[in-house]
Amino acid sequence: MTALSTTAAPELALATSRDHRFAELVDKHRDQAVRIAWRLTGEDRATAEEVAQDAFLRAYTGLHRFRDEAELSTWFFRILVRQASNRRRWRGLRRRWGDLWGSSGPGEVEELERVADVSCDSADPALRDRIACAMDLLSPGQRAIFTLVYLEGFTVTEAATLSAIAPGTAKSHLHRALKTLRAELEPQRQELGP
Repeated sequence: MTALSTTAAPELALATSRDHRFAELVDKHRDQAVRIAWRLTGEDRATAEEVAQDAFLRAYTGLHRFRDEAELSTWFFRILVRQASNRRRWRGLRRRWGDLWGSSGPGEVEELERVADVSCDSADPALRDRIACAMDLLSPGQRAIFTLVYLEGFTVTEAATLSAIAPGTAKSHLHRALKTLRAELEPQRQELGP
């Protein structure tokens, strides 16, 4: 046996182990990843699936850099939150570009509008639409922390870790998100009665 083959064997075993763990991660967290992406982007299911798939792809291609200093799922969800945030940021830039130029921009292929696009100015009083509009008022950080804590069941500390911010900042985002949502949804609650 050569020196090269004896040093390659442990690396191959480690890579195989990581591939196996990653496959388990995908099986276990696929639906949750799509749900989180949908809630963070505020877009349709197809977009959420695309964001989740992009996050899984980025995680897989970067798997060789994963050092087991955190849970594989924590590492992945950090990537997912970042991907969803990037998607929202780019959507905002595309909208502003369209407002400036009257189109989606030179050479850019027009995107299909969201299937469930809800105008916050619409007369539709459905609670789901009001909640979607209220969520759109949150900053990306507030939306991420609120979604992770209240909709996905992570602790504030876990949500802070996934969002790569300090726990105190996460608490501040959460407080501001709740304040905004309460203010926006209070009239709806009053309409529904006690």
